[in-house]
Amino acid sequence: MADAKGLSLSPGQRAWMQKTDILMGIGVIAVVMMLIIPLPTFLLDFLLAVSIMMGLLILMIVLFVHRSFDFSIFPSLLLVTTVFRLALNVSSTRLILLEGASFDGKIIRTFGNFVVGGNYVVGFIIFIVLIAVQFIVITKGATRTAEVAARFTLDAMPGKQMSIDSDLSNGLITEEAAKLRREEIRKEADFYGAMDGASKFVQGDVKVGIIITVINILGGFIIGMVQRNETFDVALRTYTLLSVGDGLVSQIPSLLITTATGIIVTRAVSNDNFGDQISQQLSSQPRALYITAAALASSILIPGFPKISMIILAGGLAGLAYLLTQTQDEEREHREVEAKQAAAKDSKPESVLPLIQIDPLEVEIGYNLIPLVDPEQGGTLLDRITNIRRRSALDMGLIVPPIRIRDNMELEPEMYSILIKGVEVGRGLLQVGKLMAMDSGDISEKISGVEFVEPVFNLNAIWVEPDNRDLAESRGYTVVDCPTIIATHLTEIIRRHADEILGREEVKKLIDNIRGDYPAVVKEIEEKMKYGEIQKVLQNLLRERVSIRNMVTILETLATYYDFTTDTGMLTEYVRGALARQIAGVFTNEDNVLSVITVDPEIESVIRSSIHDDPVEGRVLGMDPDTHNAVVNALLDAYQRASRMGFTPVYLVSPQIRSVTFALLEREVQAPAVLAYNEISKNIKVNVVVSALMPATA
Repeated sequence: MADAKGLSLSPGQRAWMQKTDILMGIGVIAVVMMLIIPLPTFLLDFLLAVSIMMGLLILMIVLFVHRSFDFSIFPSLLLVTTVFRLALNVSSTRLILLEGASFDGKIIRTFGNFVVGGNYVVGFIIFIVLIAVQFIVITKGATRTAEVAARFTLDAMPGKQMSIDSDLSNGLITEEAAKLRREEIRKEADFYGAMDGASKFVQGDVKVGIIITVINILGGFIIGMVQRNETFDVALRTYTLLSVGDGLVSQIPSLLITTATGIIVTRAVSNDNFGDQISQQLSSQPRALYITAAALASSILIPGFPKISMIILAGGLAGLAYLLTQTQDEEREHREVEAKQAAAKDSKPESVLPLIQIDPLEVEIGYNLIPLVDPEQGGTLLDRITNIRRRSALDMGLIVPPIRIRDNMELEPEMYSILIKGVEVGRGLLQVGKLMAMDSGDISEKISGVEFVEPVFNLNAIWVEPDNRDLAESRGYTVVDCPTIIATHLTEIIRRHADEILGREEVKKLIDNIRGDYPAVVKEIEEKMKYGEIQKVLQNLLRERVSIRNMVTILETLATYYDFTTDTGMLTEYVRGALARQIAGVFTNEDNVLSVITVDPEIESVIRSSIHDDPVEGRVLGMDPDTHNAVVNALLDAYQRASRMGFTPVYLVSPQIRSVTFALLEREVQAPAVLAYNEISKNIKVNVVVSALMPATA
């Protein structure tokens, strides 16, 4: 159905619509005035023709509408036409009683003389039969149907609304479609509610028709004999014929509209009109037509039955049944051919290209963890993942691609798995409905529960009941729920593997994000470097957990130093120098003091002498195993001593060996922090807490 707000009317059309409103108002006033002011005979004939035309028009519209509430003005139109007919009835009664035998109303006299053969007794009987059919059968049934339809429509509204809300929440329909369906439900309820009341006007119309006709006959009989000195036969014949003709003229439009009322309230919602439904449903069973034809043909054996009529009807039904059977056979063959074609199409080798596509980042869950994802069951994991992507953008400047969550029946019911590009990088086993209490290292008293090792940081933890949360927190435990465990694990995975998540497409999005504000920087860097080279530098930064949010500084530095070197390792060091304040600021305390581990010059000399330039990998180390073990052991010993002292281990080395020192420690220590001297700004105070020494000089 069209939305009225979407209609575009020309000025002429709008003017006509405004005139139509005015004419409608004048028409209603005129109908009321007809009850008071006498009408000339020619105007009465015209208005009676209009009444018959309106009855036919309304019946035809009802037959062709698809849904009852598509003809939403029907209840109001029913009231207006009823009042209009009553006004005409009053006007015709006035003229019949005033003019008597000289009354020259063409339509009324035609119904009185031609339709009923001029026999007032037959006419009166036909009128009574017509009234009985209309009042007892059609009107009573339509009124009752309208009442039941209104009640059932209102009772069904909550269920229909819930169905729409469910489809909307499941993504089966759009917000706009849901709005349209709610509007249709409202219109349907309003229509049947209005029809419940409007059908009472139809009952009243029939009753008044009987009363007016009786008054016409009695009043005319008295006036004819008393005032006009007519004989009994003349008065009875004149006023009975005119009154019956007037009653038939008024009741035929009423019968048409009453029939329309019965049809529209019994119609089910369909995409076809009434005629299409009849032809489709009555002709859907050819066997029924064959049986009916056989019964009609058999009836010719009954003495006195019209044999020709029965043979014509039986032959017509049998021919129609044969045609329908042929049509159904053709449709069945057509469906079989289509089914074979579809089967042949399905049997063709399917494309395997969609099967090789993998998601950049996904979480697989066992079936017992599905409630953690479903919002209707109180699951909050989807909202937490949205926050994770947002925090990753703010903290690391990383655009995390959409994270797909799917259930995997191959996993244990309460297990989850985190995958990057189809490869598992982390998993965990939860207990739904329980809380995880982690040992924070300051436990006053141990709490009872199932002990396990939490999957993110490999800390000792206990599964506790939700009722014991306050008790566990009071004893020094850190208590979190299952969605928080998955969200924390996912966050840590993103941090550890940020360089793997960053692809060329994400690099392009980062550059496009600043293109509008810094077009000169973007233009210069795109003229010099490829996206792959920029990606490599950004990956080097993310691998050491350096935020790439300051893209402007990064691109400006690359544009400056790319003319001197194309080595992405060296370019990374230049970028780190430009981000020195940001990098060192992460490790300084509130007093702007940076606690560091220094490296013995002998170790630096060994590392520097072992550096080789590889044309593909860049600067790499080439140590013999004994020297490698000695250097690594010295660095790890310093790391452990600083950790025991309560400091975050941060190595401070010369710029020449910074990147290779990180590479040396990367396999031994999770996310090692290695800074160069030139990355320490002047306002930072350096506090040397430990020195890494070679074993020979320790």
